[in-house]
Formats: sequence, structure tokens, C-alpha cells
Amino acid sequence: MAVKGEGVPETWYSYLVWGVFCFTLFKYSNSTLSPAKSPAFNTLAPPTVLPDDPCMSVGHDFTLAGAQLAALGSGALWWAKQRLLCVSDLHLGKSERIIRRGGSALPPYETRDTLARLEADLEHHPAQTVICLGDSFDDLDAARALPEQERLWIARLQAGRRWIWVEGNHDPGPIDVGGSHLDEVSIDALTFRHIADPSCNGEVSGHYHPKASLSMRGRTVSRSAFLYDSERLIMPAFGTYTGGLRSTSDTLARLMLPGSIAVLTGPRPTAIPMPR
Repeated sequence: MAVKGEGVPETWYSYLVWGVFCFTLFKYSNSTLSPAKSPAFNTLAPPTVLPDDPCMSVGHDFTLAGAQLAALGSGALWWAKQRLLCVSDLHLGKSERIIRRGGSALPPYETRDTLARLEADLEHHPAQTVICLGDSFDDLDAARALPEQERLWIARLQAGRRWIWVEGNHDPGPIDVGGSHLDEVSIDALTFRHIADPSCNGEVSGHYHPKASLSMRGRTVSRSAFLYDSERLIMPAFGTYTGGLRSTSDTLARLMLPGSIAVLTGPRPTAIPMPR
């Protein structure tokens, strides 16, 4: 349950909590994107429902550098052969950092929500390795301010698994939260790093929080998205309080090859040609 901050008017706070609840309900509702009216979908494989997973672990299957991967509706990446789950840009403690820097008070539930969604993915996928692909904490003070309950939650998720924190530009460096802290990780033909290197192939990165939009039935739906081509994958942000960079931005257009695919997250991940 969210805890009201001192001095915050109760009516204002109630409206804010209700607004966040409605936004979350809309974002993770059971409504699905239907590609039926878009001819671009005729050349794309349909999503695949992964075994024993009734909710957000529907996956869009694709291949990168010979690795068979699944982009999950939650925003996580599943590599079944390696029993590896990868998430990017958790930004744990973001609400604490916003308040500390004089921003608007937000219900401090975002870390719990992010960890709950990560736990759900781990319950449905037998991951032996977890890679957190950078910007896992919003800054050093946010990491230090994590309540003991949330630290214990992270420790419980780590138990029995190889847990790797890849360093990102927000990350404070090695802190006492378990796991290994590395600049990048190479497994088979794939390299996991926080920020994309245009000169590399077989790369999985994060940092940009990509999102993409799809117009259908007279409205436009915008969601966080995976972007991939024959050389690289850019992961969506997994954290709850994270904005996004549109796939039409010059930065992403320069990184991604012609013919790139965007996979919109949600209960049924939807693959479309990457909007440019």
C-alpha cells in the first residue's frame, strides 16, 4: 500500500493514487492489439504463447546471431537455451530520487511493482541466469535508500541463480545487493551491454527506453518496445516509472538498420515494422 507523504493534502493525494491506478490498469489490461488491418503484419510471425504462462509471458520469437530469443510482453527477454532472463533499466528507487530533487511527490510503490513483475517472469521461466542490463538503480542514494523489505525481496529473487548487474550510466557501481557487477557480458555469440555500440554485432543493449506507436481503429496506441534487426536488439525499460524515446527519433533511426522490427509490449506482444 502506498504511504502518504507528510504535508500532502489528502484529496490531492487520493486523486494522484487513483490516476496512477487507472494508468496501470490501462497499461496492463487484457485488451490486445490486433494487427488484422495492417498489411505489414502479413510478413511477421504471430506471437507464441510460452508453456505454463497464462499472462504477460506471451513471447514474440526471433533470432539474433543464431540465438533463439523471445521478447516477452512484460518487457523481459527470454533465452531458453541458456535459461537466461534479461531485463533492462529497472531504475529502482526512482520515486525517492524525484522527491529528493524537489520533484512532485509520487506514490513510492514503483520498486515493489517492478520487483513483482520481475518475480512473475521468474516464476514462469526456469532462469538460471538473470542479467539486469544497466540503470538498475536510479542513483547511489536511491540504492542506499531501498527499504530492508525490498532488499530482502531482491535477495530472494537472486537465490539459486547467477545474477549479473551490468553497469549503466545511472548505476552507482558495486553496492551490497548481491550478484556480480560487470561492464558487459558475452555468452555464445551475444554481448550484453548497457549502451549500444554501432560497430558491434550480436549485441543486446538498453539505455534508450524505446517505445513505438501503432494506429488502429481510429486511435494510436503507444507502448514500450523491443527494437531489433540482424545485428542488435535494444531492450525496453522494465522499470515502472520510466519514460521512453520514440522509435522515430534520429538516435534510434541511426542505430537500427532498414527493415528493423518493433515489438510492442503488453499482454500480447505485437511486432510491426519499426516506425521511422
